[in-house]
Amino acid sequence: MSRVSPILLGVSLALAGGAMVAAQDAASTPPKVLQITREWLKPGKSGMAHDKSEAAFVAAMNRAKIDGHYIALNSMSGKSRALYITRYQSFEAWEKDNKTVAGNAALAGEIDRAMVADGDLLDGLDQAVLTYDEELSYHPRPDLSHARYYELSMFHVRPGHMKEWRQLVKIYKDAWDKVNVGAHWAVYEATYGVEGGTYLVLSHRDSMKEIDDIRAFGPKFVEAMGGEDGMAKFDELFGQAVDSSRTELFSINPKQSYAEEAWIKADPDFWKPKKAAAENANAKPAAPKPASAAAAKPGGN
Repeated sequence: MSRVSPILLGVSLALAGGAMVAAQDAASTPPKVLQITREWLKPGKSGMAHDKSEAAFVAAMNRAKIDGHYIALNSMSGKSRALYITRYQSFEAWEKDNKTVAGNAALAGEIDRAMVADGDLLDGLDQAVLTYDEELSYHPRPDLSHARYYELSMFHVRPGHMKEWRQLVKIYKDAWDKVNVGAHWAVYEATYGVEGGTYLVLSHRDSMKEIDDIRAFGPKFVEAMGGEDGMAKFDELFGQAVDSSRTELFSINPKQSYAEEAWIKADPDFWKPKKAAAENANAKPAAPKPASAAAAKPGGN
């Protein structure tokens, strides 16, 4: 299932949305709509037991050829949970998947049975819908072919301080332009299921070494911000615009992800290793996770 977790810019370089990576594919476009399901797992129910229950949804999605692909994230910080980020280019595209599920009684039944089995492992579940904000994003990289980790930061903007918030992000982006190390992130505004004024920032990593690399650029970033005086002004503006922020680290779980074909072709050993493929071929067909009234699995950036 999918879950929600916030991530954005922030003043800490370790939590920033940058990464030492190759240039993005200019032809790729970030998904305009994210449906995120967050599953809170019972103690001891995260590993193989959860992989097995989630495999039922992945198998069903593949059989039904649902358009809304999703990526599964397992928490590496905070309370044990899993996030499922389903990616759509429009609400209309999401509705199309919903109709596919609703019009197939056998498929809907499989989903219901899979949800019951998965529910035995959970302490709770919630969902949110977010929409892409191009102005606040910075060189987003929607291709997740070689991604292994995700940093997610959530920021809540104080009511009446949207102007300061956008000014804050512009200053931050300008500083990364000066450092010029290939930083990237995508920003999504909460539309449904989350308090208004909430922004989620997503940045994926091909390795955890990228986090080390970003931290190493701390002094250059401070210089790009105008030195200590510039950082002090930025901190002041941050306090005026934001009343809460939080950043978490997740690992990508390919066994629970409904990956896009392009990702699988680019890195088959990760997204669909031969052993897993053989097991799936012998497995009994299982139920999908819907992108609607049933339970959607969301995608990433």
